[in-house]
Amino acid sequence: MDELKVKINRLEKEINESFDVLNGPKIQDELQELRSKSENPDFWDDPQKAQDISKKIAKLDSKIGSWVEIISSVKELNELIDLGDESMSDELQDSVDKIDAAYQRLKEQLKFSGAYDDFDALVTISAGAGGVDAMDWAEMLERMYLRWIENTGLKVSIIDRSPGDEAGIKSSSFEVSGVLTYGKLKSEHGVHRLVRLSPFNADNLRQTSFAKVEVVPLIDEPDQVEIDDQDLKIDVYRSGGKGGQSVNTTDSAVRITHIPTGLVVAIQNERSQLQNKEKAMQILRSKLAQLKHEQHKDKISELKGPNEQAAWGNQIRSYVLHPYKMVKDLRTNYETSNIDAVLGGDLDGFIEAYLNMKLGQ
Repeated sequence: MDELKVKINRLEKEINESFDVLNGPKIQDELQELRSKSENPDFWDDPQKAQDISKKIAKLDSKIGSWVEIISSVKELNELIDLGDESMSDELQDSVDKIDAAYQRLKEQLKFSGAYDDFDALVTISAGAGGVDAMDWAEMLERMYLRWIENTGLKVSIIDRSPGDEAGIKSSSFEVSGVLTYGKLKSEHGVHRLVRLSPFNADNLRQTSFAKVEVVPLIDEPDQVEIDDQDLKIDVYRSGGKGGQSVNTTDSAVRITHIPTGLVVAIQNERSQLQNKEKAMQILRSKLAQLKHEQHKDKISELKGPNEQAAWGNQIRSYVLHPYKMVKDLRTNYETSNIDAVLGGDLDGFIEAYLNMKLGQ
């Protein structure tokens, strides 16, 4: 029984430490507060607010419910072992093994314990240094992510796409929605470097190109990121491109500049100016939330504008097609020579390596 006691104590300690990493105690307090609100007699006087609170309760409960159960189970099991009944040793051992197996499954959740990991994501790909090759590279990345999204069963909606002058794209923005979308895609945020023999060079010389991939959690609630209206410059203009006659004859496109950080968001794909403004504000909130996370700031007023350029020295991952084939992530050192599979959307190895690194495994 002594060996069993040591094992259950170790297991209980690990489970409680993992629950802390998940911010479990804080979530429990928030859940208790929300449930208290839901029990008020006037709770359904405001149906929309009541629905929002009910959804949040369900969301938080699904995040920690299994953890609360396993913590309770291991505590009860520890108390049974303390009774020292040798006749139950085989049964207790079986229970310990089952709890350990359940804990190992739950540990996977720790990889997605970030504040925004269960949010949808906005992905923006921008061509960097490298001219036409960089625009072609940006389109290759766009295709890679769209294939990964399709293979993963997530949903995608194109927000904006600007084609290149000769080939490829200057930029592309799309929303990705599904389970743990931002948590899975956040590993792709950064500068991506391509080395290959250029198809756009008459001498077929080796060319290095760069593209920037920006991944931000899509923030729906305005109160999650408070923005001072005085810090905004809002311009309206006539939309261009496809979309029918109304797109080109009304000033429906909106450009919002956040003056303190220099962040600019322009939207023209919605039909009305109001819709474009709402979408632009949502994206701006998302980008500011990302900056807060990156710069470890509590207030929007403390933020500095992003200064990372899609050029040499800033890359997170290198894709080499010549003189050999290799994709290597410079943060995790995860690499593969099967570059065709990666460009075809096989990103799970890179995502898993990044999540394990952040978890300290």
